[in-house]
Amino acid sequence: MGILGQPIKESLAISDTQLGLLTGIMFAVFYAVLGMPMAMWADRHNRRNLISFSVFTWSFMTALCGMAQSFGQLALARIGVGVGEAGSNPPSHSMIADLYPPEERTTAMAIFGTGINWGILIGFLLGGWINEWYGWRTAFVVVGLPGIILAAVVRFTVKEPPRGYSEAKLKAESDDLQAPPFWSVVGFVFNNPIVRNIIMGGSLMAFAGYASVIWVPTYLVRVHELGTGATGSYLAGIIGVGGALGIYLCGRIADRLAATLGPHWPAWIVAIANLISLPFLYVTFFAETSNGALLAYVIPAFLGTVYVACGFAILQNQTPLPMRSVTASIYLFITNLIGLGAGPAWVGFASDQFTPEYGIDGLRYAMATTLVMIVWSCWHYYRAGVLLQEKQQEKQQQTALTT
Repeated sequence: MGILGQPIKESLAISDTQLGLLTGIMFAVFYAVLGMPMAMWADRHNRRNLISFSVFTWSFMTALCGMAQSFGQLALARIGVGVGEAGSNPPSHSMIADLYPPEERTTAMAIFGTGINWGILIGFLLGGWINEWYGWRTAFVVVGLPGIILAAVVRFTVKEPPRGYSEAKLKAESDDLQAPPFWSVVGFVFNNPIVRNIIMGGSLMAFAGYASVIWVPTYLVRVHELGTGATGSYLAGIIGVGGALGIYLCGRIADRLAATLGPHWPAWIVAIANLISLPFLYVTFFAETSNGALLAYVIPAFLGTVYVACGFAILQNQTPLPMRSVTASIYLFITNLIGLGAGPAWVGFASDQFTPEYGIDGLRYAMATTLVMIVWSCWHYYRAGVLLQEKQQEKQQQTALTT
């Protein structure tokens, strides 16, 4: 939807507000809400099968997006994509936590998180050029259908790990663990200040991050008059390759620092990385040339998804074994409503408000309004780090007293 935003807007004759709804709320509400019941199912049944079903559903619905003839039809197809994607992340995080111990978990989550960037690389690259050659409808079909094959690969090749495997739980013991009721998990989430700050920080970072990923391609096409093929190629390298390297390397660094300096450092790395990104994003939005905008965007793209791996690793480390999928789904529910739902939609609405006075530059000002969310988010990650540090110190004091 990011790389194809401008051609979709022109083809269906829709406003930026409607385009923001298609990329945000229409998708995010169903993605976020259905994630929780699917995560409850995953904490009780086979997680691999749910992931396979989800991949099939969102891939099929992505292909259907190419058949849409109106805003309403495309909105329904986007809802279908959201329904499919709702069942993927929570069980995936739970399985990764079972396969990797806490000291390796951030790196494992980072490797998993690079899928975001590889997906952007493929989507932007193929979507941009296929749109120029065959139109935006064909692009949706081409990138959607291979996922149906991938769903079968997941179903018949991935093994379901025993719950608690990485923490040396016996299989019999893990099988006896009972997943608690949903509202018990909600109570745990909102009564844990570390988890609360990670959720708030992730939500605010997602607001700015999703707004950027969705609207920067449209901004380059509309304001700087790049073609979708060139825009997709440049952003595939910057966000796809650069972002994947950023999330992986920062995940490795976070695990190293957590092991040597304390478990609070993954949260602080997120705050530091995004404060560094802030001025570069500002330059991106107000650059006079496309080359200037693309060059400035390299740093934010490299550091922009650091919060994903660090945040999920902290959540899994702080969450009791039987409620990990549901805790992840609550995190995703809140971050996706605020980030994926509201972020792109806000920029679309703000762009329509600024355009009468500033013309096509109205989109610049609309995107710039999201920068305040990054500063606010960094405070929550800093606070989470302080709380993790205090918790570690209390644990060390208790150990010393016991000894």
